[in-house]
Amino acid sequence: MPTWAVVIIVLAVVVLATVAAWAVLRKRRTQHLREQFGPEYRRTVAERGDQRDAEAELRERERRREKLQIRPLEPAARERYVQSWRGVQGRFVDDPEGTIGEADALVTEVMRERGYPIEDFEQRTADISVDHPEVVENYRAAHRISLASAEGRATTEDLRRATVHYRALFEELLDTPQQQPVGERRR
Repeated sequence: MPTWAVVIIVLAVVVLATVAAWAVLRKRRTQHLREQFGPEYRRTVAERGDQRDAEAELRERERRREKLQIRPLEPAARERYVQSWRGVQGRFVDDPEGTIGEADALVTEVMRERGYPIEDFEQRTADISVDHPEVVENYRAAHRISLASAEGRATTEDLRRATVHYRALFEELLDTPQQQPVGERRR
């Protein structure tokens, strides 16, 4: 066999091996992102309309999150926040609109104390989505209801749902078990 034929065959094998390795790497990266982000992966792909763009955004979120110094709450802080949440829930019947603002502020305060940047809502949701992908959509929904409430467009049922959504994220941020809602846990 002529030398040029051997060179072509070797180059073809190298190209095929490179393409196969790239495909396997891409598949693994996609699988990692699907597992890491769960429903947030699907939402981001649907929002972006392009899987590659969505995956690039999710990888960027991971890189940003790696730079943050997220820390657990001290037990005393956790208990203080639990008590504050109980107060928020207790005031819901008398002032549902005001309670939503308090719930949002409390969630934001817990995020700040844990080390999440809190300046911009969209960035907060992106940062939270890395660690808490199962409840980040709850946070978005609660925020939408909070904005609608500020404009006088939210029903009491909407406000109740927002409170439930805020509680889901709140419990995740406090690392509390979902089986026992904040207001029902024993000391």
